[in-house]
Amino acid sequence: MTEVHRDRTEPRPARAAGTAGTDTAEARPGLLELPQARHWIMSAGLLGAAVLGLGLTVQFLPGETVIELGVDQDLSRHHSAILTAAAMALNTAFGPVCGVVVIALIALIVLLVRRSAVDAVAFGVVAASGWVASEFFKLIIRRDRPNPGLLLDPLAPETGSNSFPSGHVAFSITLGFALYCLVRGTRWARPAAAAGVALAPVVAWSRLYIGVHYPTDVAASFLAAGAALVLLTGLWNRFAARILQRVPVNAATRRFLS
Repeated sequence: MTEVHRDRTEPRPARAAGTAGTDTAEARPGLLELPQARHWIMSAGLLGAAVLGLGLTVQFLPGETVIELGVDQDLSRHHSAILTAAAMALNTAFGPVCGVVVIALIALIVLLVRRSAVDAVAFGVVAASGWVASEFFKLIIRRDRPNPGLLLDPLAPETGSNSFPSGHVAFSITLGFALYCLVRGTRWARPAAAAGVALAPVVAWSRLYIGVHYPTDVAASFLAAGAALVLLTGLWNRFAARILQRVPVNAATRRFLS
């Protein structure tokens, strides 16, 4: 995604210089302005349409589900202790309960260290957007999860019509992007981006390895998370600064909010 130019009519307050032991020489941009795609409305719409198209296709082509189940069955026949431990750790780490805790803790740290409510809120909203998007599409597509009874070694037997897309994968994508935004403009930006790019496919593999999703479920998660990020960053950049300027607070409080 490309950076947007800041609205010249709404300049944002300058940030204080860092303290000793931190990235004093580096300009760390806040999250009042997020990386944004060009033509974000159209891009988000196309990505969302792709998710719906893929979901409806697999729902109306039962043979596709049979083929995809073969991938889960093959992985289930080749489980190992190390891989199982890694997959189950990812299952917990990117699950709803642990995910909420992680988002809350990082947002609290951002609030205390940076003293910026905007950065804390922006991080939380961006990180959680993958879940929101996945739940939205789950309600529409309502695809049944793989039958654990057809797997040799079902590690986390889950049933229900919430298979498409994967919330774990979508969350890993938006969490990685949110963390990148926090360190954008510092020496940690490239490592954070690389880690985010590498993490999502690993989480996607774990969902297939455990046997709770089909390949198209995890593939659609990348599209769903992308749609959420493109739409959210566009809306945030368009309205966040304007809303903040209208908050009736004193100068000291406004610095804390910025």
